[in-house]
Amino acid sequence: MTAKNYLEYIVREIHTTIVATVDDEGLPVTAAIDMMAADEHGLYFLTAKGKGFYDRLVKRQYLALTALKGEDTMSCVAVSVRGKVRELGNERIPELFEMNPYMKEIYPTEKSMQALTVFQIYEGSGECFDLSKKPIERASFTFGGAEKRAEGYFITDACIGCGSCAAVCPQNCILTERIPYVISQEHCLHCGNCLTAYPVGAVEISRTGRKCKDHAGL
Repeated sequence: MTAKNYLEYIVREIHTTIVATVDDEGLPVTAAIDMMAADEHGLYFLTAKGKGFYDRLVKRQYLALTALKGEDTMSCVAVSVRGKVRELGNERIPELFEMNPYMKEIYPTEKSMQALTVFQIYEGSGECFDLSKKPIERASFTFGGAEKRAEGYFITDACIGCGSCAAVCPQNCILTERIPYVISQEHCLHCGNCLTAYPVGAVEISRTGRKCKDHAGL
């Protein structure tokens, strides 16, 4: 799937997301926000200019969100996005109202619609985590020119092929056909068992992301 496919999935299949921003004290604040449109340029949503959420978006110009679908944990698909936002104004409001007609019940008149403004998440990265599949599936994506970086656990050339990491992997996603072993990133839970089990310290973790040499498996 492409980044556009994942963004459209958020809008079409999930719609309501939990969004996190940061307040003036540096503390996180969450809100339930509907994602109303998506294209190859990002995600689009509305908010009222009188809300604290609007102030945080204007000041920080950044957010993170998670969209969750599923009847229970084992049928769950979660798509997370974090990225830069910008205010577009009111030009696209009629279009978004047509695509999301329930908004006309909340803001029924043109005068009431004047409280609203459109924001775009125009550059960012995301991850889809699907627990409904066996083994689980994880995929990452970027859009708007954001640099793709690899996050998670990686086995280095220090691997001696002892099998300790593979023995404790709950998803059996460590490939042992050659040394060094390779973690199949698309099935990794990021549980950290391999890191603690390895006797020679051959597993590294990247929390902030490192530049990808190869996009395979991401």
